[in-house]
Amino acid sequence: MDILWGSVILVLSLLAWGGQAIAWLAPTAAERFGLIEERSSVEPVYWADIRGEARWDTLTLWTLVIAGILLIFGSDEWAYFGLVGGGSYAYFAGRGVSARMAMQRRGFRIGTPSNIRVGYAFLIVWGVMALVTIAMAINQLR
Repeated sequence: MDILWGSVILVLSLLAWGGQAIAWLAPTAAERFGLIEERSSVEPVYWADIRGEARWDTLTLWTLVIAGILLIFGSDEWAYFGLVGGGSYAYFAGRGVSARMAMQRRGFRIGTPSNIRVGYAFLIVWGVMALVTIAMAINQLR
């Protein structure tokens, strides 16, 4: 079970962390790959927000990548990275959903309808992954 969940954590967290790293370091490429919304389809303030978010997420979301690797290799240390990383991803997902919902309610352009749906779907998946990982890490540390 640890190898399976470690693999899930690794793949999903690499998608988030890697996507945010590309969005921060190469936003034009990120647009082209569909990792972020096209600049022309969003409000300027939203564009600035997702760029800042990408920078911060690149600096913080690596912790769950490490947790996944450690879990796959059977290291008990994974739980500490799982708690920190799980908390970071829970915040990332919750803030992402909340901010997007608030902006949509106020009529701000935050992307095409399909990009918005995909964004919500991934944020929810990452949030669930975070909560399951936190629960598993707490159980491991008991």
